[in-house]
Amino acid sequence: MLGDLGADPPEAAGKPGAKPARTGAAGGPDSAVVGELIDETVLLSRQVRSLAEALHGVGALSGGRRNVLRELKRSGQQTVPQLARSRAVTRQHVQALVNALEEQGYVEFVDNPAHRRSRLVRLTSSGEGLLDVMQRREAGLLSALNIEASTERVDRAVQVMRLVREALADY
Repeated sequence: MLGDLGADPPEAAGKPGAKPARTGAAGGPDSAVVGELIDETVLLSRQVRSLAEALHGVGALSGGRRNVLRELKRSGQQTVPQLARSRAVTRQHVQALVNALEEQGYVEFVDNPAHRRSRLVRLTSSGEGLLDVMQRREAGLLSALNIEASTERVDRAVQVMRLVREALADY
């Protein structure tokens, strides 16, 4: 569906019966192709969510909670409003996730020198350990996948998806 991202279109290579290039404004991809990419992304997201639930369980390790833990690992301690902005969800939603993670001992609240009332959320050593276990499970699964694409091709797909996500952020 996406073809070989970054490669010349088939008709450029002189292949008989090749589909014409689908380009849109300013030489970018045609809206139908971008729509196909988004459709595939949504389908993949659903499949990954289901697989993650099977791999990690539901409830204590829900997708939202896993994402909060990953964001804290990636970006360091943050306030609940900062976490919410980075995930494009409400502060109240993130607060509920963080409260549950605190009850489980995976995060803790610490004083914020920049703001008296908005405390910082940070990972605990238990949270770090949980992330390590999750990452090992996921790495085992991902390394076993049989994807008929080179690392470079997958990297190009990542770049395209990032460009689409950034373009959508403007709307």
